[in-house]
Amino acid sequence: MIRCAVVGASGYTGAEIAKILFRHSKAKLTSLTTRKEDILPLGALIPGLAKDCGIDIEEYHFEKVEKAADVVFLALPHTVSINFAAEFLRKGKIVIDLSADFRLKDIKLYEKWYGKRHSEKELLEQAVYGLPELYREEIKNADLIANPGCYPTAAILGLKPLVDRDLINLNSIIIDAKSGISGAGRKLIPGFLFMAVDEDFKAYKVNQHQHMPEIEMVLSRIANAALKVQFVPHLLPVKRGILETIYCVKESGVSKKQILSAFADAYEKEVFVRVRKPGVFPALGDVRNTNFCDIGVWTEDDSDRVIVVSVIDNLMKGASGQAVQNMNIRCGFPEATGLI
Repeated sequence: MIRCAVVGASGYTGAEIAKILFRHSKAKLTSLTTRKEDILPLGALIPGLAKDCGIDIEEYHFEKVEKAADVVFLALPHTVSINFAAEFLRKGKIVIDLSADFRLKDIKLYEKWYGKRHSEKELLEQAVYGLPELYREEIKNADLIANPGCYPTAAILGLKPLVDRDLINLNSIIIDAKSGISGAGRKLIPGFLFMAVDEDFKAYKVNQHQHMPEIEMVLSRIANAALKVQFVPHLLPVKRGILETIYCVKESGVSKKQILSAFADAYEKEVFVRVRKPGVFPALGDVRNTNFCDIGVWTEDDSDRVIVVSVIDNLMKGASGQAVQNMNIRCGFPEATGLI
């Protein structure tokens, strides 16, 4: 039984991790912390758990967490995790970080997009990008796993088969993304309050979202060539879920059969990626509260276009579920343990 701590357990992603681990057959929740001073019973935060479940979310103390856990999940805001990760790694812990602090390998790129100096360059180089469908073998031996962002998870999984086989023009990628409100975290921001989003729909950070360089970094690795994407995120008036419609142009001579075969081959053995039959496209409701990424693909031989619809739950495959999936891989458990 592996002992697990969640630092930042009172936020959406932290609470979701706790909910998964509470029922995980191979893991034991031993420490849940918050930056707040008040003790909060886990049962009061997560509907469905008994009030006397025996676990409280307590004020953070490094020594207490360090003694209690083998694996530490950092569910903290961007730019906050850097020092926490370093401290736990020095004590020999496995760290799974849900922030962006160890995703971007280019330190200057991180500092540009997140506005803070990165103080742990060596750890940045050591970190493994935690997208299992691409980096499973590296994750097996990683002590610092950089859990991917929600938008990049859906985008990269939707584009990997096309980029990997050189089926599309790398300069043609347009990602039209929509996310539920929980993607912004549990923060009191006027633009994310009920009265601001109910019965409305808007684009934000048009081609300026901090997840753009993450998407470009991973896709460039796959392509073995630098590429840029056009990325437009939108805010949906729903609690959770991400739907991305991705548009790209086929390379000359590429057939519909090649496109469909690329997706079938890429994900045939992947438990958490489900490719729909031609002409069938997923909806948010298909993946809500699950760790699945569902993908639908449109193309025709008489068209030079490919359209991919990629759908995930932003709190599960886009964050907490994927973090537990990474823990399962790293600790040698069946990958779907606690997630299906």
